[in-house]
Amino acid sequence: MAWAGVLAGAGGVTLLASTQALAVQPDEMLKDPKLEARARKLSEGLRCMVCQNESIDESNADLARDLRLLVRERLTAGDTDAEVQDYLVARYGEFVLLKPRLEVKTLLLWFGPIGVLILGALVMFVNFRRRQKHAAEAPGAVPLSAAEKAELDRIMREG
Repeated sequence: MAWAGVLAGAGGVTLLASTQALAVQPDEMLKDPKLEARARKLSEGLRCMVCQNESIDESNADLARDLRLLVRERLTAGDTDAEVQDYLVARYGEFVLLKPRLEVKTLLLWFGPIGVLILGALVMFVNFRRRQKHAAEAPGAVPLSAAEKAELDRIMREG
């Protein structure tokens, strides 16, 4: 009886995993396993323009299906992976790539966050130093006399 529950649970997990895996339909798949593997790899890096946070490989949207078919059509026609990506970028813009290319126009995307962190740390450091300087040079502050320093030392030792 216990084994039946375990097997049913395992079957349910398998069913769940298979429904979340890929949206690629059997009629979309290429006969050539090497071309299909290339198509899968390419489509994992392409953004579904409808879902935006999913690759076209994971999305069930009609546009994602059209893009998957287009990728396979271009590969079947003899395009390289780079040519397929270039074609899609030319048609849909850089946004179609889940991972933008490292180019001059995308440098801000790649290095902007670290630049903002460095700038923030620099501002905090300068502000901290400025506050320390102002605290040491408070207007109207009179330095302690030798007697006052001795009294302060005595209080600190007792305290």
